Amino acid sequence: MKLQLIRHATLWLQYAGVNFLIDPMFSDTGVNPPIVNSPNGRRNPLVPLPFAVDSWVSPNAVIVTHLHRDHWDDAAISALSKSIPIICQPGDNGTISSSGFTAVTPVNWKLTFRSVTITRTVGQHGTGDIGKKMGRVSGFVLKADGQPTLYIAGDTIWCHEVMQALDEYRPDMTVVNAGGARFTLGNPITMDADDVVNLCRYAPYTKIVAVHMDTMNHCLVTRADLHSRLEADGLLNQVIIPWDGEWV
Repeated sequence: MKLQLIRHATLWLQYAGVNFLIDPMFSDTGVNPPIVNSPNGRRNPLVPLPFAVDSWVSPNAVIVTHLHRDHWDDAAISALSKSIPIICQPGDNGTISSSGFTAVTPVNWKLTFRSVTITRTVGQHGTGDIGKKMGRVSGFVLKADGQPTLYIAGDTIWCHEVMQALDEYRPDMTVVNAGGARFTLGNPITMDADDVVNLCRYAPYTKIVAVHMDTMNHCLVTRADLHSRLEADGLLNQVIIPWDGEWV
C-alpha cells in the first residue's frame, strides 16, 4: 500500500494493484470564496496543487466520501473522465450522475471493487444543529489479501461511530481529517488536536495519517499546531503529518 496526500482530503491510493483517487478537489488557488460564516475572509484553496492535475486524472476508481465542495469540486468534475467508476455514499449518486458520470455506485454497506473490499462507515460532521445541517458523511474501510487494513474516516469528529469502526475493523492505518474545521459559532466539524490525541490513546495499534490542514480558510488547526500538541503528549511516533505531494 502507498498513499499520497495530494492536498487537503484529496488522496491517491495504490492498494492491491488498484489506483484510487479519493475526495478530489482540483480548484486553483483562491478561485473559490471563503467558507460562509467562517472566522476569516481568505479565499480557497489557500495553496496550489503540488503537481499538475494531469498526475491524478486516470485512476481505476474514485471514492467520494461526501459532496461538500472541498471534497468534490467543479474542477474535479471537469477534469475526470465521465466513464471512471465512482464509489460514493447513498444519496450522492444522483447528483454525481447528473454531472455526466456513467458508472456511479453507492455503497450501502459493502462492495468489492476488483480484489478490494470496501466497507462504508459513518461519522458525525459536527455537533448539534450544525452537525445536522452538515448532512450525512461517510468513511470507508479497505481490505484485500496481503494488504494492511485502511480506514479513511472522512469528515467526522471523534465520536462513538468512529470508535465503533476502530473496534470492528482494527485498521492498521487510519486517515483522519484533522484541521479542526469550524464556523464562527459552534464546535469543530472535523477532528482537532484533542480528537487526534483521543484517537491515539483509544487505538494505539493503528498508525494515523493526519490530513485536511492548511488548505481551507475554516480549518484552524495547522500542521504545526498538531505537531506541537502530539509532541507535548508523546504521540508523534503514532501519527504521520504529510505535506502536500508526500507519499506514505
